[in-house]
Amino acid sequence: MTILSAFPITPANADGVVDVGALRAFLHPLVAAGVGSIGLLGSTGTYAFLARDQRRRAVEAAVDAVAGRVPLLVGIGALRTDEAVRLAQDAKGAGAEAGLLAAMSYTPLTEDEVFVHCETVARESGLPLCLYDNPGTTHFRFTPALVGRLAGVPGIVAIKSPAPEPAEVAGQFAALRAAVPDGFSLGYSGDWNATEALLAGGAAWYSVAAGLFPEPAVAIVRAVEAGDAAEARRLNARMDPLWELFRTYSSLRVIYACAELLGRCRTAPPRPILPLAGDARQRVAETLAMLDLA
Repeated sequence: MTILSAFPITPANADGVVDVGALRAFLHPLVAAGVGSIGLLGSTGTYAFLARDQRRRAVEAAVDAVAGRVPLLVGIGALRTDEAVRLAQDAKGAGAEAGLLAAMSYTPLTEDEVFVHCETVARESGLPLCLYDNPGTTHFRFTPALVGRLAGVPGIVAIKSPAPEPAEVAGQFAALRAAVPDGFSLGYSGDWNATEALLAGGAAWYSVAAGLFPEPAVAIVRAVEAGDAAEARRLNARMDPLWELFRTYSSLRVIYACAELLGRCRTAPPRPILPLAGDARQRVAETLAMLDLA
């Protein structure tokens, strides 16, 4: 079974106070569309910009909205290990099924430091963890050797890796698969390369687009599950205009623009990130119309 994990934005005001009503409105369509899980407070959910009380507020609202129908994976990354432990404990106490743990830091981290960080959070929180390999923001790369070490830690059960280019995905997947035990989930983000990663054997797609447009992503996953690579690639190719926007402006900025253009909420990404404007915003509007997503 291939899991589609949908990552919505976290609507909040300029002071970083989460709009729980708007958040619930984002979550209900994801449940209805049949996603396999919801990735709350991921990078798209701007976890790094939210205070602890607002993260807890978002988790509590999501648990109430989802009501056990879909598992919740919650971002718990923090600069300090003790703070990540507290965030994981908050998420577990509110009812989340798992935590998503990135190697956040201001000072570049060593593999031993990341190992101790992740092992400590897993041990002291008791929350099952998915490692979050996101070198584009953390500037730290989880090597297969480190993933193999961490896969032996009780409670660390999965990894979310950036999907490499199609020509590289088979080799990258094989290296990770050889490093971890059976049952350890290897999943991918980076929507524009995720289909090829799934076809290579990836167990999960952690998708930004699915947080707002779950139906096209669900269709791709269903084609992969059916073994219909041609159909999966056809459906993925149809989304190329959106993937191009993600690569050009970042998926975060594009999804915020999409949400506002569609009237889903009135919010902006947290400062210092600026909302798309001018020609960029117009390109997003035109792409929504082209793909019949408006």
